[in-house]
Amino acid sequence: MKKHALNLRIEDFIKWVNREAQVQGLPDQSIPQDPHGALGMSRFRRTLAWHIARQPGGLVALAIQYGHLRTILDARTSSGYGSRSRGGIHSVLDIETALAAADTAAHLRDRVAAGEKVSGPAARRALTAAAMTPRFEGRIVPTTFAKKAARFLARDGVVLYDNPDAFLICAFKRDNALCEPDPGATAPRQYACQQGCGNAVRTDAHAQQMREKADEIDLKASLLPEKLANRLRRNADNFRKMADAHDATAQTAEALK
Repeated sequence: MKKHALNLRIEDFIKWVNREAQVQGLPDQSIPQDPHGALGMSRFRRTLAWHIARQPGGLVALAIQYGHLRTILDARTSSGYGSRSRGGIHSVLDIETALAAADTAAHLRDRVAAGEKVSGPAARRALTAAAMTPRFEGRIVPTTFAKKAARFLARDGVVLYDNPDAFLICAFKRDNALCEPDPGATAPRQYACQQGCGNAVRTDAHAQQMREKADEIDLKASLLPEKLANRLRRNADNFRKMADAHDATAQTAEALK
């Protein structure tokens, strides 16, 4: 399909979204007219990438969706393989990874400013990194930002990655990581997150989420055969123990200075 036809389909998609938003009584979900003109392929791709990347495991989904599976949140693939991928996927991944990390830093700053405590071996380093990371305010991202994003991700030890599946923030530093990242990796293998890692950071919100997860597991266990239920209850107990460990060791940002 040619670019002109794809652009027309994007415009038709916007019209459909706006029509459905009105029919469903959700006018705030409509897509307003853009002062910079009609959306094209490149701008739609960036918008779609933003929304995919901010879902749990979104960077992995983004790589798959855009036709190139970079090793999960890890270093770049070889230049030979990368040269056969769809153009621009590495820069898209770097940009979205950097922006997601900036969001993580901003959320951490907001949480500690609201009085939440933090725990974990990398707590002090994470607070320092959060203070150093600029907040992204939703401006247009130019093509030159890809190089800045790559440089930002290369700052080993001061980039923060949210890992909602593990209920923690990873203040990624290669030498401390137990997820066995490749040499030169700029991000953790989030699917291989390990307890006891020196990069882990938790907040009060994470502890609360772990207790809620434990309650959810207990509810499921009550409906299952005994052996399987006991296995699930052990998982629930582990979540509660990690939450208790946070409560016992958590400190305010002021105490960690």
